[in-house]
Amino acid sequence: MPVHYEVGTRAPHVALITLDRPAAKNACDLEHFHQLAETWKRFAADDEAWVAVFTGVGRAFMSGADLKTYVPEITALSQKIKNGDVDSVRGYSLTDGTDAVLRGTRIYKPIVAAVNGPCVAGGMEMLGGIDIRIASEHATFGVLEPARGLFAGGGTTVRLPRQVPFAHAMEFLLCADQIDATRAHQMGLVNAVVPEAELLDTAFAYAARITKNAPLAVQATKRSVLEGLKLGLSDAYRNEGRIAQEIFATEDAKEGPRAFAERRAPRWTGT
Repeated sequence: MPVHYEVGTRAPHVALITLDRPAAKNACDLEHFHQLAETWKRFAADDEAWVAVFTGVGRAFMSGADLKTYVPEITALSQKIKNGDVDSVRGYSLTDGTDAVLRGTRIYKPIVAAVNGPCVAGGMEMLGGIDIRIASEHATFGVLEPARGLFAGGGTTVRLPRQVPFAHAMEFLLCADQIDATRAHQMGLVNAVVPEAELLDTAFAYAARITKNAPLAVQATKRSVLEGLKLGLSDAYRNEGRIAQEIFATEDAKEGPRAFAERRAPRWTGT
């Protein structure tokens, strides 16, 4: 299976998700977008997995849609899709592509990226939905669609200006350059740049720093951040208060807030 999912093999409560299509530079066709979308749902529902580390095999991360197969199939049905006449292609949902790159999903468990090659097109779209990003010296990043007369519609034009300084985001989006890991780190796009041999170990070290904390509190924190980004400041504060109340609404009076926050049953997951 080109999308591998394993929990606890390298660290407790950490899911390692690996995209394995080296012949296609980890690009996805309909089947593999579907597999990736289903894998994110599996992670969201997996009580044993509190954090995910996502990577690609070899010196590749994810390069979006497979131009030889996915794009022609979608293009052939573009008018019917626009008219709302179809919602699937060969049995695969049209939402698999956006679900695979975490556009609009509500996964409140933290996700760490280990990027060891080109992170472009759908890879960049997915990166925008990932919380912590570690790059090797071989990683490159780009929104190349404008150079090809295309539009990046998987979330990058919305998320990137909220995640890095505006001028950096607009340079990145409008110039359609492919930048190296050092420049990505300078822009604030990634958390760290490390040697290739240390990439996965570093990603798992970040995951371990997260899993030592109470999972309910971690998920509530991510939920407040993501939901707050969609709101004005006053509404975001009110939403934060609602989340705090929700955390303790079902608290057993005998155990107290700290014990409740440290329960090991994850909450607020799903797509």
